[in-house]
Amino acid sequence: MNADDLHALKIAFSYMPKAIEVNKYEYGEGYKKILEHIEFVRGCLLDNGVDPDEVAGEINPDSTPKSCY
Repeated sequence: MNADDLHALKIAFSYMPKAIEVNKYEYGEGYKKILEHIEFVRGCLLDNGVDPDEVAGEINPDSTPKSCY
């Protein structure tokens, strides 16, 4: 994957719901497919050396809470 494609994937992932937020009540019968899509994108990021849990902070640093450690 080239750098532009990876950056585009990071942007798209930063707007996806978190898996814990996806449920049948909010997303209807297709919620399992949405969970599969989220896991697929997470896997692609991991395969390219990107920590999916850090993507939102990289893409939108101004809207990410600061750590107090």
